[in-house]
Amino acid sequence: MADQIPLYPVRSAAVATASHRRAAYYSAAGPGPGADRRGRYQLEDESAHLDEMPLMMSEEGFENDESDYHTLPRARITRRKRGLEWFVCGGWKFLCTSCCDWLINVCQRKKELKARTVWLGCPEKCEEKHPRNSIKNQKYNVFTFIPGVLYEQFKFFLNLYFLVVSCSQFVPALKIGYLYTYWAPLGFVLAVTIAREAIDEFRRFQRDKEMNSQLYSKLTVRGKVQVKSSDIQVGDLIIVEKNQRIPSDMVFLRTSEKAGSCFIRTDQLDGETDWKLKVAVSCTQRLPALGDLFSISAYVYAQKPQLDIHSFEGTFTREDSDPPIHESLSIENTLWASTVVASGTVIGVVIYTGKETRSVMNTSNPKNKAIIFKWMFRSNFEDCSNRLSPPQVGLLDLELNQLTKALFLALVVLSVVMVTLQGFAGPWYRNLFRFLLLFSYIIPISLRVNLDMGKAAYGWMIMKDENIPGTVVRTSTIPEELGRLVYLLTDKTGTLTQNEMVFKRLHLGTVSYGTDTMDEIHSHILHSHSQIHSQPSGHNPSSAPPKRSQSSTPKVKKSVSSRIHEAVKAIALCHNVTPVYEARAGITGETEFAEADQDFSDENRTYQASSPDEVALVRWTESVGLTLVSRDLASMQLKTPTGQILTYCILQMFPFTSESKRMGIIVRDESTAEITFYMKGADVAMSTIVQYNDWLEEECGNMAREGLRTLVVAKRTLTEEQYQDFESRYSQAKLSIHDRTLKVAAVVESLEREMELLCLTGVEDQLQADVRPTLEMLRNAGIKIWMLTGDKLETATCIAKSSHLVSRTQDIHIFRPVTSRGEAHLELNAFRRKHDCALVISGDSLEVCLRYYEHELVELACQCPAVVCCRCSPTQKAHIVTLLRQHTRKRTCAIGDGGNDVSMIQAADCGIGIEGKEGKQASLAADFSITQFRHIGRLLMVHGRNSYKRSAALGQFVMHRGLIISTMQAVFSSVFYFASVPLYQGFLMVGYATIYTMFPVFSLVLDQDVKPEMAILYPELYKDLTKGRSLSFKTFLIWVLISIYQGGILMYGALLLFEAEFVHVVAISFTALILTELLMVALTIRTWHWLMVVAEFLSLGCYVASLAFLNEYFGIGRVSFGAFLDVAFITTVTFLWKVSAITVVSCLPLYVLKYLKRKLSPPSYSKLSS
Repeated sequence: MADQIPLYPVRSAAVATASHRRAAYYSAAGPGPGADRRGRYQLEDESAHLDEMPLMMSEEGFENDESDYHTLPRARITRRKRGLEWFVCGGWKFLCTSCCDWLINVCQRKKELKARTVWLGCPEKCEEKHPRNSIKNQKYNVFTFIPGVLYEQFKFFLNLYFLVVSCSQFVPALKIGYLYTYWAPLGFVLAVTIAREAIDEFRRFQRDKEMNSQLYSKLTVRGKVQVKSSDIQVGDLIIVEKNQRIPSDMVFLRTSEKAGSCFIRTDQLDGETDWKLKVAVSCTQRLPALGDLFSISAYVYAQKPQLDIHSFEGTFTREDSDPPIHESLSIENTLWASTVVASGTVIGVVIYTGKETRSVMNTSNPKNKAIIFKWMFRSNFEDCSNRLSPPQVGLLDLELNQLTKALFLALVVLSVVMVTLQGFAGPWYRNLFRFLLLFSYIIPISLRVNLDMGKAAYGWMIMKDENIPGTVVRTSTIPEELGRLVYLLTDKTGTLTQNEMVFKRLHLGTVSYGTDTMDEIHSHILHSHSQIHSQPSGHNPSSAPPKRSQSSTPKVKKSVSSRIHEAVKAIALCHNVTPVYEARAGITGETEFAEADQDFSDENRTYQASSPDEVALVRWTESVGLTLVSRDLASMQLKTPTGQILTYCILQMFPFTSESKRMGIIVRDESTAEITFYMKGADVAMSTIVQYNDWLEEECGNMAREGLRTLVVAKRTLTEEQYQDFESRYSQAKLSIHDRTLKVAAVVESLEREMELLCLTGVEDQLQADVRPTLEMLRNAGIKIWMLTGDKLETATCIAKSSHLVSRTQDIHIFRPVTSRGEAHLELNAFRRKHDCALVISGDSLEVCLRYYEHELVELACQCPAVVCCRCSPTQKAHIVTLLRQHTRKRTCAIGDGGNDVSMIQAADCGIGIEGKEGKQASLAADFSITQFRHIGRLLMVHGRNSYKRSAALGQFVMHRGLIISTMQAVFSSVFYFASVPLYQGFLMVGYATIYTMFPVFSLVLDQDVKPEMAILYPELYKDLTKGRSLSFKTFLIWVLISIYQGGILMYGALLLFEAEFVHVVAISFTALILTELLMVALTIRTWHWLMVVAEFLSLGCYVASLAFLNEYFGIGRVSFGAFLDVAFITTVTFLWKVSAITVVSCLPLYVLKYLKRKLSPPSYSKLSS
């Protein structure tokens, strides 16, 4: 990484100094008790010593002594701000936040979570009151709705300012116009907001009601009763049917499945689409009948509710037996809420409800991403009692809010100057307030209305875009965020990939088979099994000795047919796949299904496993003739192409782990009594285990470059004596108390020697359509992409390569697993030496690094072209998003498709959900919902660009419209001896911001600087948007200067050219003002649309028509100045040429300047648009 980045220690030098003093004190104590004490402290200081040790500052640190981080050079220590400096530089904000949090905590009195004892079927025996199992997402109730909505509106400076101005008109001394000129716009904004919030609230109420009204069967002493989901209590016995959602966290007591286990789908909880096997408590599963659950006295002791969805500790105790039965409970005995039963019917006892369930605890509170119109789309599983996060607003709205404050400052300064020039005569404070009201149009209320209408228009355009069908805008208040994104955080499974594994390649060393030559493998398998089948059955007993002799002489060359047969058989046996068969229609109820009641035909079979790779391999063996037909804990059966059933006894299983990167199985062929040890795993782990060969490494590299996930398959034939010896050592290792894991691994490794290499397989996880070009487009647009997944490290790395998230020329730095501060320290220094490489890090290592070196890790990771975080929990994903936002201050976007992505989506500035196989939960919780990942390209490059550019232009033009009329008012008051008299009355002011100029100004939402095709073809244009140049203080000051120039020209021009007809000055200046505004819109537009032309002429027509009806408004200062509009006068040629002259002088110089600027310093997009 960049060497210039300092990596600071976490704790201050003061702590380290104290540690040295303490150590020095004990060393001075000399021999005796003090010396012993010093030894103890020395160990503690090893960790503390890291506080004063910086992460590496330069390469020299490693050259001096790479093994010892104590010798690294000392880093600069940041000086902490103290006293008044700290208070001024943000300390006051911290204090206010802390006080508010303390008050909220005191008011809520959050209950401490505790472990619990739950008696089966006896909710009344619960010692404590537990939360209701209801879902409540409503923000308000009947009494808090109006106050709540009004508070949300008036906590923003802009709206509060207009409320104060409008209320001031009730004071006679301050009244300067008609009440409706102030209250009508404000009332319109509030009416629209309240109506929209009411619709939202009603929708939330309907969704909650639907979820809470789902019916479940509850088991009671009197039998089954129907109960609503919201009425379920801790201790209830609930029956959940197949394909039904589990309503609360339960312990699995009983199932209709014969094996005492069932499968559940967890995609809405952890994002993994493969089914999970759950095991019923053996004590309750063995009971003869369902009603016997009430005849026993039993309880479950469960740990306190917590976040971790992958672990559980508890015990099941049956008291009425002699002796009492105690069974330990683990994660495989639980059924978490929001998962779905995939096979059989299950009965469970409820242990956690409502906000104490795992799914709710893993769902972070969404942020309010709105300013005035709030599309609050919240997770189904959020409880209303959770404290709402502070409101989050769009970046453009924040920038406009800052500009509004600057305008308010200008308004106050201008008013004070006018009063000062008056000489503070008379009741000057009243005059000051009247000037504040006169110049209040500097901050236009129409800004809010126009922007919100514009956002609604952008949302409508996105949803109507035929190139991205099915896109839904759920948060209509932040479309501009799509044009400002710097970081995109994406899920893997179902977002980048389809999660559909396809077997692509089988390599035997000398020959390779692809998808187009699979029929050859099928014919080889058919041939070899036909030969075996035709041999006499008496051959079987004598087949073991020849096998042993064959394994002792491996140099005997095998035919291709026999090698294929061995390889396919190994793939068909070495896995953890279980075939599942659907029950016949009409077979229901609690009784166990007999095998005769199930259909074992090929069409009715589905495979379930912990990994989709495994299923792909077994499906492939079925396609070439060797079919897995049944499996239990002790055996499995294969069907050959000739219809023969081969039975294998499972002697041992060694599951896949991230550390070992391989899995193994020992099976005995029941027909030949032959014992074989099969193993498959990653090439890194297997290359040292298999016999020497010269092709494995090269072929693995070739397949990896094609984006295939490789597995090396090997076998070793064991004699009965070898196996018995292994089994006794293995059992002994499993019973050891100390270093059990290491001893077990050592025994297994004793078998993993000189194994016969059978084949290399290549499986492809099919990517979503156009993922590669989309990711490349986003990268070219300057967006940094992070992949956050719950999947294994190897899988995530493989997809990062195949999807071109990591380009072929880039190195990948795999962050080694770290568990302590010292390891994290060393590994971060090692990572810092790498340049321009992608980072792959696991969730556990990330947790350790963030605990000690949060700032350093984020700063280094942000410089990587791509980052892959694997084994991430839902809350970790959200935490990473939050960290990125806080550390970089850049806009982030999160995209996912599963329930486990909801927290991440809601934590980001902009959340995008994909409607996919994992349900609609992510789509409903997101701000934007799309149907395919590739649609994100057009969504950002075209709609994001247009929304930001248009809103920036619209906001600044509306401000210009208010500034120009305020400048004219200032000039008018100056001429009339600084009198606080309004220039334009009543309807003229309302009409100016509405019917006279609204349509042309609002038509800017149709403007575009670059055609959509160009924006997609040249994504580099997007980089300019993230710099925020379209709306900045520089562009704002330019518009202020334009407004002052034009306002001055219009007013002074009217006074100079119309000295003879001075009474007509209102009509003259107002007409010139309207024409100037219409011309300025025309000068601002870059691409004309027919509706823009209509808007221009419609507004001009409305003004001309209104001259005949509104003549009483064109007198100066109402009747006091006399003289109304003379219709005959405005039709004269003199009037027309003079108005035209004023308008030309106000607009022509600006057009010339704009033309010269485009010629001399054209913007980046101008070459493309030409």
